[in-house]
Amino acid sequence: MKRLFWLAMGITIGALVVRKLSQMAQKLTPSGMANGLAGGLSDLADAIRDFASDVRAAMHEREAELREATGLDGSTEPTA
Repeated sequence: MKRLFWLAMGITIGALVVRKLSQMAQKLTPSGMANGLAGGLSDLADAIRDFASDVRAAMHEREAELREATGLDGSTEPTA
């Protein structure tokens, strides 16, 4: 029974190692590298898009504050 357990354990570990090595080998192929690079560039583009959106929102908020403070928002008196 003990030998059967260790045999099953060895087969399981061997299968996991072969699977992991196969995945790593796939990542090192030209198509695997291209997929990894494309995913990284996509994440970078998303981050840049989010940053630009945040900057635009802050810019519009600050512009509204400045317009209100200077009276350019249509009010008759500037606030001090």
